[in-house]
Amino acid sequence: MSEVAVVALFVAKPGKEEELRQVLEANVEPTRKEPGALQYDLHRDIKEPRRFIFVERWESEAALAKHGESAHIQAFRAKSPDLCEHGEVRVASKIL
Repeated sequence: MSEVAVVALFVAKPGKEEELRQVLEANVEPTRKEPGALQYDLHRDIKEPRRFIFVERWESEAALAKHGESAHIQAFRAKSPDLCEHGEVRVASKIL
């Protein structure tokens, strides 16, 4: 198994910043308890406060895939069209 890193970026629709923040924050603790979760940190862009960024590390792509199937992530996906203007998830493998 090879560790993977994830950077997930979500931009709130205007006026939905705090609602999106609450929904994203609700994912942190359950995700940190998932098997294979090594790091799961939520950040907010200092200059663009509508932009939220997750920095994640997972033991494997399989662990990340199970995360995507979790109830809390499925709930977020159901709410995200109303809250997010843009979302992007990048998965990478470590080189050095």
